[in-house]
Order: sequence, then structure tokens, then C-alpha cells
Amino acid sequence: MSKFWPLIKLLPTRTNFEFVKHARLFGSLSLILVISSIFFTIYPADNKCGGLTCGVDFLGGNLVELSTRPEPVDLAEIRASLNGMGVPDVQVQSYSVPGSDPTGRFHAMAKFGNIEGATSTETIHQVKAALTRDLGPDVRFTRTEAVGAAVSGELLMNGVMALAVAIIMMMIYIWFRFEWQFGLGAMMGLFHDVILTFGLFAITGMEFSLTTVASILTVIGYSINDTVVVYDRIRENLRKYKKMPLGELIDLSLNETLSRTIMTGVTALFALGVLAVLGGGPLQPFAIALFFGIVVGTYSSVYVAAPVLLLWGVKRGAKDEEARPIKLGMASRP
Repeated sequence: MSKFWPLIKLLPTRTNFEFVKHARLFGSLSLILVISSIFFTIYPADNKCGGLTCGVDFLGGNLVELSTRPEPVDLAEIRASLNGMGVPDVQVQSYSVPGSDPTGRFHAMAKFGNIEGATSTETIHQVKAALTRDLGPDVRFTRTEAVGAAVSGELLMNGVMALAVAIIMMMIYIWFRFEWQFGLGAMMGLFHDVILTFGLFAITGMEFSLTTVASILTVIGYSINDTVVVYDRIRENLRKYKKMPLGELIDLSLNETLSRTIMTGVTALFALGVLAVLGGGPLQPFAIALFFGIVVGTYSSVYVAAPVLLLWGVKRGAKDEEARPIKLGMASRP
């Protein structure tokens, strides 16, 4: 047993995977996934959030979180109670994980619009009174929110702008640190990660809120960090192996950074996996988005950001001629 501990010894110290050889295949797969994610995100186009299940932050309306004990929350009873009051756009969901709350309480969330002729404050007050009457005096309200339509529209626009500005600033950073080819590669990788994360929320129906925007911004930061590590090694090898074909050099650089990529990613995934399972409530979409983002961010560093350098070629030094661009999936010949 001692020869297998620590477990990191099980990882090979040197690998020789041919990543570039399969770049065309995985590039086509990424393109299909990106197009599919865009479709599911924007369809139906007449909806304010398209295919996304936007939260109160972006749609406007009211939100009430509550808990009961000792029996689980009866979602049908909550829905019937609110519908009986004439509350519009009722959405009810439970986010309790058995045993996750040491107090033994069960949690649920209700979203709804305003009663006709009533303000958000009046609607929330009436809803809490009705739920207390129907669910019993043991019900507790842990969170209430009210967001107007104008504010929600501004929050949605600001959230999208934050993502766009983050990607552009990352591209400029990579451009100045390396070359313009690297900047374009990094931007394509980030677009790939962000769009696929949007697709995840559109397909699964998880709530898309400001917390989700924060998770996607975190994914952008993680992805660019992983890409910079790969690009740094490629730049070092460009100076070290001036005659090596660019495809082979990218393979060498990816293999040299592979163990670091695996260890960093797996460590983060362990923590996020626990948070996704036991976090519950608003933390669950946040953790799932980060978990998914780290996986696709690692993938894009290997099969999007790095191979895309083959399309334009890169400089091997101030006095060297620019490397001749080559086709994806093929190594250049000296």
C-alpha cells in the first residue's frame, strides 16, 4: 500500500497524448454543442429570458422562502393556497435534501406576481398570512424579496454586460501578455465555456439569477487561469524548440501541464460536488454551474484555446519568422 500513497503517485509523471491529432473531431463537437446551447438559450425568442428560467432578479415579482417541520413542505397545498388568492405566475419548488438541515426542517421557495391592485409589500403580507393559516403555525419565513419590472430589466442587462466585458478584458490581457493569436484563442475558449454554461441552465431549467452570473464570472476566471498556464508553457517551448513543428510543440506543452491541470481541477470538483449535493437552495445552481464550468473550462484549454493557434501560427522569437499556419489535426513538417 505504501508504494501507492500518496495517491498522486498513481498519475504518470510523463504523458504522450496526441491532442492535436483529434483537434478536428473535438472542434466539430464543440461547434455543435455551442450552436445547440445558443438555440436552447434564446428559444422561444418572444420570452424575456428566452429558454432560461430567470429568477425574480431578472423577471420581477416576489419571492418567499419558507420551512416547515416535522413533515416535508406540501408544494401542492402552497400552490393551491396562492392560486385561491388570485396570485398570478405562481412557481413553487422544494430544495430540501433529507438530513441536510440539523433542525429537521424542510425548505421550499415560492415565486409569484402581484395581486391585481396590490403592491409587492401588500401581496407578500397577504401570502404569508395565507400560508401561515393553511400550513400551520410552525411555518417559518426565512427570506422575502420583491423586484420591480424596471429594476429586473436593468439587472438582466447589467449581468449580460458584465459577462461580455469580462471576456473582452481577458482577451486584451492575453493579447498584451502573449500575442494577438493567443488573445483570440483565449476569447474563443471563454465564449465556448460561457455559452455551454448558458445551455446547461436552459436544458436543465435551473433558476438563472444574479448568483448564476457570479458563478459564470468565476468560471471565466478559472478558465483563463488554466489557459494562461498552457499558453505560458507553449511560449517557453516556442523559444526552446525553434524547429519543432507547431502541432507537436502544442502536444508537448499540453502533456507537460496535464498533471497540474488534473490535480487543480479534481481538487476544485471535490469541494463543489459536496456543495452541490448538500448546499441546497440558491447555492445548488451556483455550485453546479461552477462544477460544469470547471470541466468545460479544462476541456476548452486543451481542445479550443490551444489548437486554435494552429489556424494563424505564432511567432517563435523577435528574430524568427512567423510559423506557417497549418490545418487542424495535422502537424507541420519542418
